[in-house]
Amino acid sequence: MAKHDLQQKLAILSDAAKYDASCASSGTAKRHSRKGDGLGSTEGSGICHAYAPDGRCISLLKILMTNFCIYDCVYCVNRVSSNVTRARFTPEEVITLTLEFYRRNYIEGLFLSSGIIKSPDDTMADMVRIARELRTIHKFRGYIHLKTIPDADPKLIEEAGRHADRLSINVELPTDAAVKTFAPEKNPGTIRKAMADVRLTKEASAERSHTGKRPPRFAPAGQSTQMIVGADGANDATILGQSTRLYSSYKLKRVYYSAFSPIPDASAKLPLIRPPLEREHRLYQADWLLRFYGFGLDEITGATKDGNLDLQIDPKLAWALQNRHHFPLDVNAAPREMLLRVPGLGVKTVNRILTTRRHRTLRYEDLTRMGASLKKARAFITAKGWTPGVLTDSADLRARFAPPPEQLSLF
Repeated sequence: MAKHDLQQKLAILSDAAKYDASCASSGTAKRHSRKGDGLGSTEGSGICHAYAPDGRCISLLKILMTNFCIYDCVYCVNRVSSNVTRARFTPEEVITLTLEFYRRNYIEGLFLSSGIIKSPDDTMADMVRIARELRTIHKFRGYIHLKTIPDADPKLIEEAGRHADRLSINVELPTDAAVKTFAPEKNPGTIRKAMADVRLTKEASAERSHTGKRPPRFAPAGQSTQMIVGADGANDATILGQSTRLYSSYKLKRVYYSAFSPIPDASAKLPLIRPPLEREHRLYQADWLLRFYGFGLDEITGATKDGNLDLQIDPKLAWALQNRHHFPLDVNAAPREMLLRVPGLGVKTVNRILTTRRHRTLRYEDLTRMGASLKKARAFITAKGWTPGVLTDSADLRARFAPPPEQLSLF
């Protein structure tokens, strides 16, 4: 096997890391080196871009430590039986890359994942060593996200959380049956136990002792997970139901949906149920509605008979079209929970509406200034100077929101 130089390794292992979707840095503690006692920062602006809920763009060096792997998960391009170019960083190389990229202002942190080499413990020990040396030897204050290995010794995962801002453990697929079928070397019970241990350790780190002393920090940005979408036959109701349980059981910051696109030599074994990228996008929208808009799972997935989301329109609009009897709503009188169900009105816009209407009556034109998308909202609201008339109940209302026809190429 040819030996790769550092630049070649970076090309191979950064490309291999694109399949890791759980790459976001929201929720981390504010930490910087402005006093001269270290290097890096989790703040400011700065090859992967992740976005925090407040809109900040976080630039991360996103790489695999190696794409060698002893497992043979059917859906994974880096599985042991896959014919791909392999490479492996040493811990020292990852540390050097992180520091040099930061000094050049390319990044503000590190997202590190890895295939399994030798054993889960050996792999996890190298990842922990990278995080530990960045923090303790090089005084790196930037963001670190480690993709942890559930089969590794719990002590290694605990140490990882002492140095990383966020930990993530992949649940892999929406159901235990799918994991056993397509990733037989992985155990869903082991995965859940590791996630539970992370949650309990994080909760313990927030409690002060009887002396008032706080334990060492542990993964201040919490934990997330990643779920492969489309590699098995699970419908969207099953996927979102599993996500709901994961959020509740493990206090996750985020479930990431990774659209499965068949790998050539595995495509015969795995079904491609629906267009992957469109489905991934709708799942993220539905996930957001479940978490922040007060929707129930049955409401979101009940718009279609097969338990899948409508790919042509977003899930909030799909619900509104199915429940027109609730509309139109008067923006000057409707309660918050109903305003959140209006297509085109986000959480910030609804909060602005509630604040402003205490002092004056809102006009239609006020809503645009508050951030409303009136192209969607106008059929579902009334305001001073505006009523949709028969638009809300018009037979062609859905057609008004459908994407425009697209000219296909003949070649």
